Amino acid sequence: MSVELRPMVWDDIEAVMRLEAELFGDEPWTEGMFWSELAQRETRRYVVAVDGDGEVVGYAGLCAYAPHEAYVQTIGVTKARQGEGIGTKLLFDLIDEAERRGCPRLDLEVRADNASAIALYEHHGFHRIGTRRGYYQPSGTDAVVMRRERTAT
Repeated sequence: MSVELRPMVWDDIEAVMRLEAELFGDEPWTEGMFWSELAQRETRRYVVAVDGDGEVVGYAGLCAYAPHEAYVQTIGVTKARQGEGIGTKLLFDLIDEAERRGCPRLDLEVRADNASAIALYEHHGFHRIGTRRGYYQPSGTDAVVMRRERTAT
């Protein structure tokens, strides 16, 4: 079953929070964090992946300070739908938006123990530039910092 991407709206936060709990356990974003992000329209882009039944099965967010820098804020796909290319579709949306805004690079942090996410990012042109020790709390898991340089146009 395919999905469509659309801009995230306030009414999506409840569904996104369910995915946060499923995917990130003790380290989810809060509802307030999503409200705050959605309120910053000039520098943010948040999208949801919706299946044919209208169910939110993934989401992603970008922070972009054009023309200087952009950051993948979050990306997640329900476990039941992982491996179907939804994460890639969400990531491409963020890459395209960062490039549309003229940002020369796109950075992100990913859990050091999330090998599948790291492999996804590396496959799509991100490279490791550092480590943030103990970044994720309360687990104390390190974050791998990755960067993708803008493609020549």
